[in-house]
Amino acid sequence: MAASDLTEFELRLLKWISQSDFEEVAWSTKRAAEAFKVEEKEVYEALAALTGKVKDNIHIYYEDGAIRIVADDTD
Repeated sequence: MAASDLTEFELRLLKWISQSDFEEVAWSTKRAAEAFKVEEKEVYEALAALTGKVKDNIHIYYEDGAIRIVADDTD
C-alpha cells in the first residue's frame, strides 16, 4: 500500500511522527491525542493501521522503558 491509501488522520500522524524525534524523546500516545484533539484510542488505531499500510515507512520499538517510533513520510 502507499500513502495515498491512508486516511487523513493516518497521513497527518505519519507526517507528524516523521518530523519529530521519538527516538530521543519517548513516544506518548496521550500527548499525540492532545496534539491532534482526538481520543487515545484513535491514535492507537491509526498507529496499528500505519504498521500494516505503510510498514516500510514506520518502525516502532521498545527501548529503555519506553516506546520509540521512527517514520518516513516519503512514498
